[in-house]
Amino acid sequence: MENFILYEEIGRGSKTVVYKGRRKGTINFVAVLCTDKCKRPEITNWVRLTHEIKHKNIVTFHEWYETSNHLWLVVELCTGGSLEKVIAQDENLPEDVVREFGIDLITGLYHLHKLGILFCDISPGKILLEGPGTLKFSNFCLAKVEGENLEEFFALVAAEEGSDSGENVLKKSMKSRVKGSPIYTAPEIVKGTDFSITSDLWSLGCLLYEMFSGKPPFSSENVSELIQKILFEDPLPPIPKDSSLPKASSDFINLLDGLLQRDPQKRLTWTGLLQHPFWKNAFTREDEESSIEDFNFSRNVMECSGPQDSKDLLQNPQSRQEKRQKSDQRLENPTELRPKSTVGDQLNETMFLLSSRPTPRTSTAVRLNLGEDVTQNSPQKTSPLTKITSGHLSQQDLESQMRALIYTDSDLVITPIIDNPKIMKQPPIRFDPKILHLPAHSVDKLLFLKGQDWKDFLQQVCSQLDSTEKSTGASRVKLNLLCYLCMVAGHKEVATRLLHSPLFQLLIQHLRIAPNWDIRAKVARVIGLLASHTTELRENTPVIEVISFYYSNVTYAKKRLFLIL
Repeated sequence: MENFILYEEIGRGSKTVVYKGRRKGTINFVAVLCTDKCKRPEITNWVRLTHEIKHKNIVTFHEWYETSNHLWLVVELCTGGSLEKVIAQDENLPEDVVREFGIDLITGLYHLHKLGILFCDISPGKILLEGPGTLKFSNFCLAKVEGENLEEFFALVAAEEGSDSGENVLKKSMKSRVKGSPIYTAPEIVKGTDFSITSDLWSLGCLLYEMFSGKPPFSSENVSELIQKILFEDPLPPIPKDSSLPKASSDFINLLDGLLQRDPQKRLTWTGLLQHPFWKNAFTREDEESSIEDFNFSRNVMECSGPQDSKDLLQNPQSRQEKRQKSDQRLENPTELRPKSTVGDQLNETMFLLSSRPTPRTSTAVRLNLGEDVTQNSPQKTSPLTKITSGHLSQQDLESQMRALIYTDSDLVITPIIDNPKIMKQPPIRFDPKILHLPAHSVDKLLFLKGQDWKDFLQQVCSQLDSTEKSTGASRVKLNLLCYLCMVAGHKEVATRLLHSPLFQLLIQHLRIAPNWDIRAKVARVIGLLASHTTELRENTPVIEVISFYYSNVTYAKKRLFLIL
């Protein structure tokens, strides 16, 4: 891990944080997953299934490491987010887009099935998008080799790590960890049958349905009700949320009917799926008499299949059994899959802290602004590029000079995380009820104030805010009142009532004439909170004009202070 630089956080789960990273000495960016060690069985499973797979529709595994408190998984970086976010943002996708996305999903899933791997938990959150829009399968925590028992593998990994639980207790604790999302689970799995290829195809059908309609074919907040729907109800025809979009074509509906057959024996197989007219000949077959093993993908499915054993598997169906035997061996001895540790086996967490060191370019700019004469007061350094171009060098010297060009000082320095003022949590607003000089009503109490009671409360607030006394004690009382208003302005109904009351005009007046800048700043905060939380902001409410006036005065005051200094 000391060979990687970590940047900003790009994702987070319950026990996992995902960072954008870069391998030192290169411009190769990666995703680095930092996860608690309690997830070792899942991460080990991910690694053992994907460490040899190189395919354009499967997230590539690079390396994994172990420190004192965490496991670190380095995988391919996908900058387009997840399919789940795309569906949430767009609500539904046109049928042509569903077709393009579906071709990527089928290409990746078909390759996994050829290798004897069942994904077992196909869901939108586990499908990532590369920058250009290619879909990739990610998160193989719950995937498995066809025919194996994943619970036993999880329990075996946990036992190897020294868990002191009994064998039966350990297996029971792992049983709940191998279950995926019930929304996309096939009926036979709900009944307790083992996963199969057709189970993955059911989940694929659910995903295609959700991409088009914006919601899965079966959904319910109650798990028992959801199971009843999966087992006994037929899904409704997919309808896009946007009524202006075209309805589903007959080919698409027929495809979904074939994939969402409750009886796995009647469900579409790979042969029928690839030949279906919905794909518009995206998948072709050289020989009509050949089996499914001889399918060729017109989109060049295997162009990125790196390992030689994967290519052999496609050419020779018998090698699937060999692949399964290799996985069985790994199942019996998971200790062969071990993450790397740090240099000298020192499990030191500090080396993975995000770097806050300035870049060399900004550091140089700071020195020049301070008036340093870089060329005269410091010894002149020969550029590595000058050395390379000045004459003939050996291969070793050339590689050394190229590394000098790529590495930067910040790559070789570990610095701790420092507080960032832009993201620091603001302290909570507090007020002193003893000097409030009016009833410190709670939000609930203010909502019940009606008629004359509400008018009396507003009159007290306005009277105290409009006081002309200029002593220090009076200013403190006003600031305390404004702090109280900041607290109650966070409720939408209270904010709406205050915004459309005489108090708002008085706040605008004080923003312009208050001699105390602390009071002006607090008034601006109250106005901002009212405007951001109200449920009704009328066109003639001058929020933007008022805040613009305030900040223009702040800028003017700063300039005057600068000139005086």
